[in-house]
Amino acid sequence: MSRLFASELATRLGRQAEAVCRHYLPAGRKTGSYWIVGDVHNSPGRSMFVRLTGPVSGKGAAGRWQDANSGEYGDLLDIIRTRCGLHEFRDVADEAIRFLGMPHPELTRASSASSRDRDASEFGDAARRLFRMSQTLGGTLAETYLRSRALIRLGDLPALRFHPRCFYRPEDGGPTEQWPALIAAITDLKGRQTGSHRTWLARDGSGKAPLDPPRRAMGDLLGHGVRFGVSRDVLAAGEGIESVLSVRDVLPGLPMLAALSAGHLGAVLFPDGLQRLYILGDRDTAGEGAVDRLAARAFEAGIDPVPLLPNLGDFNDDLRLLGHDALRLSLQDQLIPGDFRRFALA
Repeated sequence: MSRLFASELATRLGRQAEAVCRHYLPAGRKTGSYWIVGDVHNSPGRSMFVRLTGPVSGKGAAGRWQDANSGEYGDLLDIIRTRCGLHEFRDVADEAIRFLGMPHPELTRASSASSRDRDASEFGDAARRLFRMSQTLGGTLAETYLRSRALIRLGDLPALRFHPRCFYRPEDGGPTEQWPALIAAITDLKGRQTGSHRTWLARDGSGKAPLDPPRRAMGDLLGHGVRFGVSRDVLAAGEGIESVLSVRDVLPGLPMLAALSAGHLGAVLFPDGLQRLYILGDRDTAGEGAVDRLAARAFEAGIDPVPLLPNLGDFNDDLRLLGHDALRLSLQDQLIPGDFRRFALA
């Protein structure tokens, strides 16, 4: 079968990307414009992400996927090949054709490129509306929550806001609930908001809400993140908001980005003029894989990658359990000489 035929099959599968994922990767879940799962073998986890929206072909096409832990990537035909244990392309194509012939009435909106583009636009619009409707951080339950995580530098954080009654829709179809939430703006390299991230909070702000999961993102995340400061020649990038803010407590002058997951950390886009990238790792398999992947990409782009590792699970664990002084000494030992004074005193 021709390469052209394979491309056409991949395009048709991309138009039903969510249905493909629900069928072949049922251990995953939909998060914003992506299907998140452990790996192409359908393991539980969050290191592999599949685009559910995007153009019909090329970079960012619907159905394209990456695994930040293994470094693998591909399209929906690769998922079908692996999940069905197929080796010959003819067999993969037959399975894809069989799937495409199945009815998927709950996903008919994905049957055309125009509807996919409209869905992506609606996600972005909803994300921006949510952020505009939220309040500034000071004096809110979101500030209470962040202080409960031992964070003290909470001024000048325009990317973070608070919503007192943010809707939460359970994935099992249960009734919609309202919980207070920390809202974060996800922006691209030009500062345009492409999405929002929600962390639902306990009603007294003492921790996260008892929800599964207590965090979700909406809009376009891939390559983007929650930004603290404007990057020039140096940038620090990590996974979680609290972990990144913990490093910011010690290094307030260092521009930072929270990519929100290990998968997205490995795909962060680099700003023009960047010379050095500090990569804030988490001490787990997915986090270590994301550090390796991002460091390799930075090196190939002519950027000096410098991994920074916590003593415990992540930098917020270090801050809460070991204390500010211990975190300060740990970071001072790991930074390039001169950078600690430059960014700690800014």
